[in-house]
Amino acid sequence: MYCVRNVTDDLYWVGANDHRLALFENVYPIPRGVTYNSYLLLDEKTVLFDTVDWSACRQLLENINHVLNGRTLDYLVINHLEPDHAACIEEIMMRWPDIKIISNEKAFMLMRQFGFHVDKHELIEVKEGDTFSFGKHTVTFIFAPMVHWPETMVTFDVTNGALFSADAFGTFGTLDGKLFADEVNFDRDWLDDARRYLTNIVGKYGPHIQLLLKKASGIMDKIKLICPLHGPVWRKDLMYFIKKYDTWSRYIPEEKGVMIVYASMYGNTESAAQALAARLCEKGQTNVAMYDVSTTHVSQLISETFRCSHLVLASVTYNLGIHPAMNDFLMDMKALNVQNRTVAIIENGSWACKSGDLIEEFIRKELKNMTVLGERLSMASTLKEEKEPELDRLADAILESMK
Repeated sequence: MYCVRNVTDDLYWVGANDHRLALFENVYPIPRGVTYNSYLLLDEKTVLFDTVDWSACRQLLENINHVLNGRTLDYLVINHLEPDHAACIEEIMMRWPDIKIISNEKAFMLMRQFGFHVDKHELIEVKEGDTFSFGKHTVTFIFAPMVHWPETMVTFDVTNGALFSADAFGTFGTLDGKLFADEVNFDRDWLDDARRYLTNIVGKYGPHIQLLLKKASGIMDKIKLICPLHGPVWRKDLMYFIKKYDTWSRYIPEEKGVMIVYASMYGNTESAAQALAARLCEKGQTNVAMYDVSTTHVSQLISETFRCSHLVLASVTYNLGIHPAMNDFLMDMKALNVQNRTVAIIENGSWACKSGDLIEEFIRKELKNMTVLGERLSMASTLKEEKEPELDRLADAILESMK
């Protein structure tokens, strides 16, 4: 059975919802599933913008056939070659053998690498700033390399103001009948997944997002719809989400808050982290989040690191080094370009306590524009009452740095 929604009078969502996939890119847990968005324009010519993952190909074809209602499919525009959006290219070509494919040089190269036999069809290679008319609708192409693949581009319909934004402005989560961001409680149900999606998948490429935003600045007032390849379509309050992307891609903290991440073998380092959280809340800073680095997926930790201005790393010493799970978290922060945060350290060691020095050394050498507070809570096995002054000084130092 087909499942489609009107985006505008002549533009349709023909994508699919996926509740079966457990790990996005075989890395990131998606308990709320994910959408694969594809859009079909009915103009003098018919145009499909991107396809879907192979697992949803049958749904896509049913949707397309329903909307076409006997018409042929004239054009396929490919903005992004990642297989969850491009897997159905050959199936589309087989069903509509006269279709013309519009994309860019790098995208056509990747199509051939993935084994798509596109050279049997008419290929229209576009360059930055080119325009193309389908009848009443004229589109222009804006290249967005490394947001988050090198061939990525976005397509702007100058007629209706729809920006087909590829993976930009996407989010995890299924739509399940809804389509627009104003049909859901975005702050409550979607913002965390949107942040987790952006920071983990595109977070490394903040400067490239900034370049895309700069390119789009000339048409920003003309954009009426944002049509991403994952998640809801935006037709209201577009600047709200654009500003979120601007904040995340400049590595600016979204909120003044404290994220405490602990690595604890037998609960003693966790106990110290809890004591610090209580001190912070008693002193008025209640925007405190705490995570066990060993049991929290790193994608959630990265997302929260982008949200909060302050980070407390509490680690036991393990084999004269940093606890392995904490070390992995530090490596992910480096890989995803985390910067512009203030860090406090809690260290624990029953003998040869080394974790604090090693964490600080890593942050200073490997991460950019990070501030490590001079106050540090150091403990031997357990946090004793005589350490309360140190605990208070650490809490005060964190709060002072937030002013």
